[in-house]
Amino acid sequence: MKAIILAAGKGKRLHSEQFTAPKVLREANGRPLLRYVVENLDFIPEKKDIVIVVGYRKEMVTDAFQEGYTFAVQDEQLGTGHAVNCAREALADYDGPVLVCYGDMPLFKKETYQNLVKLHAEEGNDCTILTGISNRGLAYGRIIRDESGHFTGVVEDRDCTPEQKKINELNVGIYVFDSKKLFSCLGELKNSNAQGEYYLTDVPAIMMGKGWQIGTYTTRDDTEILGVNTPEELALCEEILKSSDR
Repeated sequence: MKAIILAAGKGKRLHSEQFTAPKVLREANGRPLLRYVVENLDFIPEKKDIVIVVGYRKEMVTDAFQEGYTFAVQDEQLGTGHAVNCAREALADYDGPVLVCYGDMPLFKKETYQNLVKLHAEEGNDCTILTGISNRGLAYGRIIRDESGHFTGVVEDRDCTPEQKKINELNVGIYVFDSKKLFSCLGELKNSNAQGEYYLTDVPAIMMGKGWQIGTYTTRDDTEILGVNTPEELALCEEILKSSDR
């Protein structure tokens, strides 16, 4: 088992420039956001099997996490798909499951990651998507299912119809992929969107188009799925960390 943690962001909306630190080194309850993530991945026995994708002020992250992790560099911020593709070389010789997660989402429990990985293996999926049930009005993509409840796709929040906006099953952005198939699909991503970026969220659709197997695992604890993008979200995250055993 290997993992890719996306940790290259600047944290512009978090005003991280004022702190001269990348977003993942901002602290909640006295510890960097990224520290919570790597500790919850400690079911992966070898730290070298965790690839941390760094970018903005990358030396600060590599200096703070010198315990044997593998690092990959994203020099330009060209989207989540591009960020994952920056780990291609680090995983070139690997053929197996890879968990993709985020360095600014510190509230996920270890058990949630483990259950996602377990389901991926049990079902023999090529991609397993972590979804979350929430009525918080989060601006996440919505999970679309057919009449039988089978996953058919993701619609980004800004593209949702009023009816789709009511869907409370959200795409969290965390996945387990077959590594070789993931990197083959990343080469097919297009950046023909308003941001001109390559989105990881487009990969499951590419995989479905090839007839590969997609599954989902759902968490119903919607505090887990909260990310940190603004000072208000950082404060909420800290409040949850202080009041829980995470």
